[in-house]
Amino acid sequence: MKEHIKFSLLSIFFACSCINSDVNTESEAKPNFIIFIADDISWDDIGYLGNKLIKTPNIDKLFSEGLVFKNMYLTTSSCSPSRNSIITGRYPHNTGAPELHTEPPMGMKTFVKGLKRNNYYTVSSGKFHMGDYARDGFDLIHEKIEVIGNGGEKKWVETLENRPKNRPFFFWFASLDAHRSWGENQFSKTHNPQKINPPEYLIDDYATKKDLANYYDEITRLDYYIGKVIKTLKKQSIYKNTVIMIMSDNGRPFPHSKTLLNDQGVKTPFVFVYKNKNVMGETEALVSSIDIAPTILELAGLKIGENYQGKSFKKLLLNPTEPFRNFVFAEHNWHDFEAHERMVRSKDFMYIENRRNKFPQKGPLDVINSDSYLSLLDAYEKGVLTKNQEEIFISPRFKEELYEMKTDLYQRHNLINSKQYKNNIELLKSVLNQWKIETGDSEPREITKDWYERRPGPKAGKSLKNSTLIGPNSLVTEFHGKRGELPGASNNAIRINNHGPF
Repeated sequence: MKEHIKFSLLSIFFACSCINSDVNTESEAKPNFIIFIADDISWDDIGYLGNKLIKTPNIDKLFSEGLVFKNMYLTTSSCSPSRNSIITGRYPHNTGAPELHTEPPMGMKTFVKGLKRNNYYTVSSGKFHMGDYARDGFDLIHEKIEVIGNGGEKKWVETLENRPKNRPFFFWFASLDAHRSWGENQFSKTHNPQKINPPEYLIDDYATKKDLANYYDEITRLDYYIGKVIKTLKKQSIYKNTVIMIMSDNGRPFPHSKTLLNDQGVKTPFVFVYKNKNVMGETEALVSSIDIAPTILELAGLKIGENYQGKSFKKLLLNPTEPFRNFVFAEHNWHDFEAHERMVRSKDFMYIENRRNKFPQKGPLDVINSDSYLSLLDAYEKGVLTKNQEEIFISPRFKEELYEMKTDLYQRHNLINSKQYKNNIELLKSVLNQWKIETGDSEPREITKDWYERRPGPKAGKSLKNSTLIGPNSLVTEFHGKRGELPGASNNAIRINNHGPF
């Protein structure tokens, strides 16, 4: 009975929170917002979410105090396209910047601009990597490395302390942790390589363990600075009225993760903390990163424009057990190498379409230059890789992939040729095609090509031990730099607001 009364009162509050919401009074102050966005961290690289070795005490505490989203999906596993997607509430091909290092056109709307126009003090501190169009949404931007520090977090507490105290605020705190390359910091050697067990798709050797230890050290540095911000919020007595979100822009910078459309690439850790409204628990609902923008706008009492392809998930804050989306979508376009892949996930299945399946899926340049990759490469040349490890060298790959999510946590068992799942495949293919049409996606004829040389690997489905090894990826340092037609450009997708199947 008590829980029923508590839920009813919470429902009444949220239902009324938008009435006269443009008026900021002492009794009903607008919420503040902070998004902590990490650089290259997969969904399970947080202690609370299952990594028992990694040291993230401050993040873990926030996850225990807020609403944990178990199925929050990014729209891509590349840095700048993902960040542009989050801040505009649009799919990458609808921002006009679906490839790495491309920028949306001037005039593209962001939710931060909406907040700033309505008296919010807005600051970006850390990695920016979005484009000039987004700059006028911020009152202040800290981005120079000598200012933000090697991890990107150096100005966070100072930003909070020096803010105008008579305005609500939105802070985009974007770390450089844990992007390669690793550098010495105060948390170096926090994690002992000898105690690390690499995931089964990597080699269990010291080089890989050391690589992972350095990665974990940078995540711990991020955790430390998040803790300092939380301490300052509490000291200023504004913690309870500050909405806090923690997430990443894409998966970890290791083989089988970054730039892929599996869970290690596009599923992000995500927690929503709002102590004033007692938002807590866990939700299994499917949510997309394009849903963040309209949610923030609604909680701030502002209108959600037609330009946002996402939808507010405020109802999940009231009742985490409710369903939300039927489908989430993601895309992988050029990121150092030619690519065109699309993904749709339902509650039970993930379907991936590979339009450039002739190429192996080794990852971006920073991954290929890693010690973890070199260990895989050595085993590749010796012909001693396991089936899971060899996946990144296979060429051509399967054109289609299907995974059952409940039984295949890391998407290792492709069911695309199983007659048992024929109906599931046809349904998801149909939904994905509908999404492409309604959102104006396209496959350019003159697509952006590789900016670095590579050679193919063995054929899909064959064991490396029984294949002729054509050779590993051969990289050159020459910068090609010729940009092709962008996905969605031929359909003028930047003018399309349709959100596609929901």
